[in-house]
Parts: sequence; C-alpha cells; structure tokens
Amino acid sequence: MRKVPMTIGLIAGAAAATLIALYSVEGFGKPSDEKTQAAGARPESVLSVPVRAVVKKAVPIFLDYVGTTEAIRSVTLQAKVTGYLARQAVPDGTEVKQGDLLYVLDKRDYQAALDQSKAQAARDAAALEYARARQGRNDTLIKQGWVSKDAFDQITSATDQALAAVAVDRAQTQSAELNLDFTEIRAPFDGRLGRSQVHEGALITVAGASFNTLVQLDPLYVTFNPSETDLGRIGTAAAEADILLSGDTRPRLRGKLSFLDNNIDRTTGTITARVIVDNPARTVLPGQYVRVRLHVGDMDDALLVPQAAVGSSQIGKFVYVVGPDNKADQRYVSLGPIDGDLVVVTKGVKEGDSIIVGNLQRVGPGTLVQAKPAAQQGPS
Repeated sequence: MRKVPMTIGLIAGAAAATLIALYSVEGFGKPSDEKTQAAGARPESVLSVPVRAVVKKAVPIFLDYVGTTEAIRSVTLQAKVTGYLARQAVPDGTEVKQGDLLYVLDKRDYQAALDQSKAQAARDAAALEYARARQGRNDTLIKQGWVSKDAFDQITSATDQALAAVAVDRAQTQSAELNLDFTEIRAPFDGRLGRSQVHEGALITVAGASFNTLVQLDPLYVTFNPSETDLGRIGTAAAEADILLSGDTRPRLRGKLSFLDNNIDRTTGTITARVIVDNPARTVLPGQYVRVRLHVGDMDDALLVPQAAVGSSQIGKFVYVVGPDNKADQRYVSLGPIDGDLVVVTKGVKEGDSIIVGNLQRVGPGTLVQAKPAAQQGPS
C-alpha cells in the first residue's frame, strides 16, 4: 500500500479544524433552542367545512313505475260520401274545438239532389191536396148515390197513395240533407289534428277514406303495470300520482288512479292500471314514456340528509358527521326514499347530527374540521 506523506496529513487535519470552527461561528450547526421550540408549537391544520343538520319530518312514500301516455279519445276523420275535396279549412296540427269545420267536399251534386227531392216533395204535396179535396167531394156524392162504391174506393186509394208519396219525399229530403251535411268534416271533440292524408282537388272515390287523425290531449291517460305484490298497497292508497318526463326532477302532471284491470297477466305477473291527468298546456303527447310515482302513504318522523353529502365506497354508502372532538366521523348508512334534494336515512345517523356537505374531497375519517352552517359557507 502507498503511504501518504505526513506533511499532507497535517495540512488536512488543520483544514478540517478550521471548517468546524467556522460552522460553529456562523450558526450552521445544531438548531438553537428557540427554533426548536417554534417548530414544536406549530398547530395542526383545521379544515373549514359547511354542515347541515339532519332533518326530521314526514316523508311521502311512492311506488315508481314506467308508464306510457294515451289519448282518451282518438278518431280517424273519414268521408261518408264521395266527391272532390274542395278545401282544407284548417292547417295540419291545429288545435280545434268541437264542431270546428275541418274539410269541405264539393257540394254541388248533393245540393242538386236536395233541390230535386224538395221539388218532388212539393209536387206530391200538391197531388195529396187535390186527392183529399176530391175525396171530400165524393164522400158527399156517395151518400147521395151519385158515385159507386168501387169508384169511391179508388178515390180513397189515390188519396192514401198521395199521402205515402209525401212521406217518401220527406225521407228522401232528409237523406239528401244528410248527404249535403256529410260534405263538411267537423271536429267531433276538442283536440289536435295530425298530418293530412288528402289534399285539395283530390277525388274521394271510396266512402270511408281517411282525411286525418284527431287526438284529444286534455285530459290524458297514463297506463302502467304494477306487479301483483303491489296490489295491496295500491288498493289502500289515496291513489294520487305524480307524472314525470325524462329528465324531470319535479312532477310535470298530477292525477288520480282511475282504473285497475280485473285480472293479472300470468306471463308477467302484472296488472294494467291507469291514471287520468289534466294536461292543460298540452305539452305531453300520447305515446310518451313517463315515470309514474304513485303515492301509497307517508313515513312519519323520517331522518333526512342532503343527497350531495352521501358518498360511496366498496363497503357501502356513507356520510361524514362532525364529532364532539371536531373531527370528521365516517358513518355508513342505509338509505330510503328520496325527497327533493334530501334522502331518507334509515340507519347510521340520529337527530341533531351535523352532516358535512362540502369540501368532501378533502375530508377523511379523523380530519380536524371547523363546522359552519351551509347557508353561510361561501364557494369552496
């Protein structure tokens, strides 16, 4: 092994001693007692969190179903007589009232038939008048022996035939008037028209041809299929229903249960039920899928927490509660029905608990927190 000269070793030792002295003088050594005390006195971080108290109140209980809307009345408008379509009185998709004129066929043929019938009736009425007068004169003559019995019977028969002809004319006139009326297609009830199947100038050659469809929009039926296991609860309920469309958080329509079928479908184990709802704005149309919330009772003294406060893990649903030591306490909960922005908690919290509703991404079990009412908490 190569030896280091003694002179170099002495120089290195002197340099090390000098550095140690400088380190002590400039304060680069062990921290002073003052700095040690300051570091030891640093307080633990406290997280400010908004809280809301557990709410206790009666909550309505609903059974939820998927349903479809149906028109109470829907009719295909058809022609009873043939003829050219003279005009369409209202545009497609119009809201109409009962009795409104919708379509008009060419009236000329039917007006002529009516005029002819009335003329025939006038002629036969005149013939009846003459026959009655003749019968009256011969009634006197037969008593005096101037007219034979056979001749008088012929006169009486002619009077009866004239009377029958007038009756036939009356019926034919009524038929002609009906045919003339049938050239006008009117709304049988209040509703909305669909798309027209015929256009002006078209020849309606077959009686019963479809013109359009008229659908009643107010009120509406909502049909759904509860299971047979729900029948007991539905039968004793007040039978009030809320109707929600896709994306709705509040009921769009409200109504009452109006129909329960008289048998269970064996293949599905369900029964057909129907709610009738008012639809004054006519924003809901037949054939839409809706959510039916059937009110079957109330849950008294239920405990509720904000839905936004509920978290989820592999174990289950949980909320954070401010504990007596101002630390976040994680509580696993069992949930019940939803009521607006609140949800019923059947297990896991008690009345008076303060539920943490904000800063949840930064909260964990045992986190030291400072609670503030949610209404006073600014945006986090």
